Amino acid sequence: MTQDLKKMYKTVMDDHFPSQMEISFIEDNTRQTLCYEKVTWTIDHVEKGLRYGENPGQEAALYKLINGNLALAETHCIQPGKYLASDIELLQSGKHPGKTNLTDADNALNILRYFSDTPTVVIVKHNNPCGVAQDSQLAQAYHKAYMADRVAAFGGCIAANRPIDKATAESISSQYAEVVVAPDFEEGVMTIFEQKKNLRVIRIQNIQRLHQFVGQRTVEFKSLIDGGIIAQWSFVPNTLKPEDCQLATCEYKGKTYHVRRSPTVQEYRDLLFGWLVESGITSNSVIYVKDTVTVGIGTGEQDRVGVAEIARDKAYRKLADRYCYEQFQTPYNDLTDSEKRQHIDQQVVEEKGGLKGASMISDAFFPFRDGADVGIKEGISAIIQPGGSANDYQTIEACNEANVAMVYTGQRSFKH
Repeated sequence: MTQDLKKMYKTVMDDHFPSQMEISFIEDNTRQTLCYEKVTWTIDHVEKGLRYGENPGQEAALYKLINGNLALAETHCIQPGKYLASDIELLQSGKHPGKTNLTDADNALNILRYFSDTPTVVIVKHNNPCGVAQDSQLAQAYHKAYMADRVAAFGGCIAANRPIDKATAESISSQYAEVVVAPDFEEGVMTIFEQKKNLRVIRIQNIQRLHQFVGQRTVEFKSLIDGGIIAQWSFVPNTLKPEDCQLATCEYKGKTYHVRRSPTVQEYRDLLFGWLVESGITSNSVIYVKDTVTVGIGTGEQDRVGVAEIARDKAYRKLADRYCYEQFQTPYNDLTDSEKRQHIDQQVVEEKGGLKGASMISDAFFPFRDGADVGIKEGISAIIQPGGSANDYQTIEACNEANVAMVYTGQRSFKH
């Protein structure tokens, strides 16, 4: 029997989740209840919820917090009514969103909240950023984010912290994306997007006030295999400015080790940009940033030196693909002309994958110097990491040998 495999992706799940949900926290005779309401949209005169969950065949529902508050010790949950990713406006819905579309959009907003001052674009795929960039012009920020990893951006979620203009819309439409999220869309943009039948166009006007979500916490839930639940407060980065960083120093066997060089103004800019992007990346992770553009992103690896190498290798591959596409309008993997391929390879090797002068960002400390050495050998000029390893002195020595600056955040940034 022949099975239509494409059909499963077109099949919309009618979920059976209730219209409201309550979660209560009870201590002695005190009850704190969070009240939620299911989100639906009217599409072609039919009320619809999420398309499906993480995979076709999995029912899913989106709920928004409408009432209640949670205060534990001095920590308070975000107030009801401050809607963002849970209260979206669908402007175009050739397909309405599924669970993965919204979680990708949410993680893009999670990163974007820290960059209100400059046009910034985040492209997310499988809940991890594959390209993040800033520029004075939104169209250029998009181009830089896209070219940072053109291959992974295919079918991704594009989020911008400025209204989408026609130049940016035309660039987006020349590629394949599943979701575009922005605070608004300028006149003529929807005419461009309407040609893309599978594109979900989402307006979230609160993006204009994203900076208000900096430092705000939500309660997060993780369901276990037996129905158990882990509850935790969401992560809040403490390192937002240069003065929040500590120059690398440590004590080892009675000796004090100091990093000799402080970061420059531009290095601090890249380090802090990368550290805040890092907060939206699955741990273990190491990334490289140059001129507020991600160069190589390593995610979800089990060992620190391994993920530093993955990020390095991706930087080389993505730069080769970028140069090949720009010069010959051909993906690197499709280039058959050996002379042209050799020319691209030589360019990339000479530039060390774009890592010369880049900053290295690690979401946890380096257990040994070998992780930092991966970036140092490629010519990175600065490192930011939490610090706190018993072998911090090794990493400080590695930086001093290469005149690399290094700062600590004093805070780990795992995201599971």
